[in-house]
Amino acid sequence: MTDYIPSIDLRPWFAGTADGRRHVAEQVDHALRTAGFLLVTGHGIESTLRAEVRSLARLFFLLPDEVKARYAVSVGGRGWIPPGAEANGYAEGTVTPADLKESFSFASDDPTGDSETDEVWFRPNVWPAEVPALRSALTEYLGRMRMLSDELMSICAVALGLPADHFAAYLRHPTFGFNLNWYPPLRRVGPPEPGQYRIGPHTDFGTVTVLDREPGLGGLQVFTAEGRWVDAPFDPDAFTINIGDLMARWTGDRWRSTRHRVLPPSPDAPDEELISLVMFFEAEVDTVVESFAPPIGKDRGYEPVVAGAYLRSRSDAATVTP
Repeated sequence: MTDYIPSIDLRPWFAGTADGRRHVAEQVDHALRTAGFLLVTGHGIESTLRAEVRSLARLFFLLPDEVKARYAVSVGGRGWIPPGAEANGYAEGTVTPADLKESFSFASDDPTGDSETDEVWFRPNVWPAEVPALRSALTEYLGRMRMLSDELMSICAVALGLPADHFAAYLRHPTFGFNLNWYPPLRRVGPPEPGQYRIGPHTDFGTVTVLDREPGLGGLQVFTAEGRWVDAPFDPDAFTINIGDLMARWTGDRWRSTRHRVLPPSPDAPDEELISLVMFFEAEVDTVVESFAPPIGKDRGYEPVVAGAYLRSRSDAATVTP
C-alpha cells in the first residue's frame, strides 16, 4: 500500500511553466482527495540543514530531565512538553494513555502590535541555553519552512482551480506551530500500556502540516479511506505533507484530513529513538474559514469558524490535565 501515498516532485512547479505547475497541482489535488497525505521532493531544502537541526535537537532531549524541566510548559506553550502532558487521541474524543513522546515547541514570534493577540499567538520563543547552536540553525530552518509552506498554499489554490495567490490574503501574518518531537526508546519508557502510542490516532487541527521524519518500526501510520492502517512510505529526501481539519472544512471535504498515528516503540527495536521536525502552518488568527461552494467544495454543511479560536479549542482538547 505504499503507493497509496504518492510522491510528487515539486521541481516542475518551481520551474514556472504553466503546464508544469498545472501538472503538480493536479497531482496534489488527487492525493488530498484520496489519501490526504503525500510526499514532496524537489523542495530545495538541503539535507544538511535538516540533519543539523535534528542533531542539535537530540542533544537537548538527551539532557537530564531536571535540566529539561527548566523549560517545561503545557501543550500550546513554547518550550519542553514533558512525557505525560499530551494525548492526541483526546482531541477526537478517545480517552487514551498519554503519548510516548517529548516535544520542544516553537511558534511564530513576529508580533502584530496588538498586545492581546501577541500575548496568545506571537510570544517570544524560548531557546535552551544548553544547546546554543540550536537557535541559529532552527531559525534558518523555520524561515525555509515558511517559504515552502507559502508555496504549498499556492499549489493548493491552483489545485482548487483558484488563482495561485488566493490564500495569500490569509497568510500575511500567519500563525504556525513547530515541534521537535522525540520518541524515546523502549528501554527508557518501558512497555506501552494498552492503547498507548508514541502519538495516538488523531487528525491534525489546522491547515497544512510539513513533516520531516525518520524511519522506524515505531513510525508513522495512516488510516485509509477503506478503514485500514498502513505504514507511510519513507524517502530521506522527501517531506511528508498532510492537511488538517481546518483545510478540510475550507474545501467542503473535497480534501481529506486523515487520521494518523505513530506506533509505540517496538520490542524488536528496544533502542530505537526517533526525532521528527513538524511544521503546522496556519492562516491568520482572525481568518473566517467558510467552506467553498460546489464545484470547488463538496459540502457546505460546516458553520464558519474563526481560525484562531478553532485551533485553540483543539489544542486544549489534547492536553492531559494532571
